[in-house]
Amino acid sequence: MKAIILAAGIGTRLEKYTKNLPKCMLRFNGKPLIEWQVKTLRACEIKEIVVVKGYMPDKLNIPNVKYYVNEDYASTNMVETLICAEEEMNEDILVCYSDILYEKKTIKKIIEVNVDIGVAVDENYWDYWSARLEKPEEDTESMVIREGRIVELGSKNPKKEYAKYRYVGIIKFSKAGAEILKKVYYKNKKKYFDKDKPWMASKSFKKAYMTCMLNAIIKSGYKVEPIIINKGWLEFDTNEDYEKITKWLKDGSLKRFYNVN
Repeated sequence: MKAIILAAGIGTRLEKYTKNLPKCMLRFNGKPLIEWQVKTLRACEIKEIVVVKGYMPDKLNIPNVKYYVNEDYASTNMVETLICAEEEMNEDILVCYSDILYEKKTIKKIIEVNVDIGVAVDENYWDYWSARLEKPEEDTESMVIREGRIVELGSKNPKKEYAKYRYVGIIKFSKAGAEILKKVYYKNKKKYFDKDKPWMASKSFKKAYMTCMLNAIIKSGYKVEPIIINKGWLEFDTNEDYEKITKWLKDGSLKRFYNVN
């Protein structure tokens, strides 16, 4: 198994701390986020780690990692960044976001599950969400699970019963699952890549979110399964996120949500 970390973004909502850095180089507890990620993945015996960079690529140089560059990072999004590393999709892969940290127990559980396409979802995220946000009920996304499969995800501020779980930005593909991803991607690319209009919940196909690609896979009739976890992750999306998490680390309350590896 190998991991592909999507690290091309600018991170404008963290610009107070990342004005001259790729978002994933934000320092937390003495190391950049991406170094914590690589350390955790290697501790879980994932030896091959691929990073797709974009913004300020010269400032991201961790040793013993394979790199690709999304030259069009400013006009694209997560899906196009992932496709930059398409040639790496020749075995089981984990697709990870570069602004989210995971505990080893979280990664190990995801690795152990036998699925073609599996999405990590937190069944106990609300305490973290309530501590993280002033109005958590105004920043929710759908995650609808029926009969052991995900039937819809990523819709903003759904009814409460459709947001019992939270997508946490990590997806597992088997080799067969990666072939499904590519099949659905190229089918939609042919129709929509040059069209400057909304695709799913994204502004356009070029700017597609991973949740939209997962919905496209689901709508194409393929099985996407939840991998249910219980806390053990942190997201660094805004200046406020960084400040709160740093405060929790200092006062010892971070362990409510996440144990530093």
